Amino acid sequence: MNERKKRNWIRLIILIVIPLAVGMLSSFVTGDSMTMYKDYNQPPFSPPSLLFPIMWTILYILMGISAYLVTGPEVPARQKSAALTIFAVQLVVNFFWSPLFFKMGLVLISFFWIVMLWILVLIMILVFRRISKAAAWLQLPYIIWLTIAAYLNLGIFLLN
Repeated sequence: MNERKKRNWIRLIILIVIPLAVGMLSSFVTGDSMTMYKDYNQPPFSPPSLLFPIMWTILYILMGISAYLVTGPEVPARQKSAALTIFAVQLVVNFFWSPLFFKMGLVLISFFWIVMLWILVLIMILVFRRISKAAAWLQLPYIIWLTIAAYLNLGIFLLN
């Protein structure tokens, strides 16, 4: 394997590990508070609890792949910087939703938090799209999942 391919693989792995680590750390900070989710009255069409860690793992991997696609050596520094900035900001906001909702029980605040995250992900998609349409499309499942999560979050607030 030549040096360039090796660096690309390393960059891809790092960019996948970063969002996975953020998700794992958020889950760790939240601790066993997530078990209280099943105690809430659920809105219609609530998915089973088992689906959440599976979906988030897939979404974090897709985030990393998208970040890889927008940070290649051929991408101008200014575009790369904008893409990585919005990527990092949305990851930080993403990190805090679980502790807000599960650990602190701030259900209404976490709803507005997830709306803010949804807006940031939309901005990220638009920024990524200027660099790589594939990177933008890979974030479509993320924004769909956030829409579902926002619905569940608001539903739990209204029903409890």
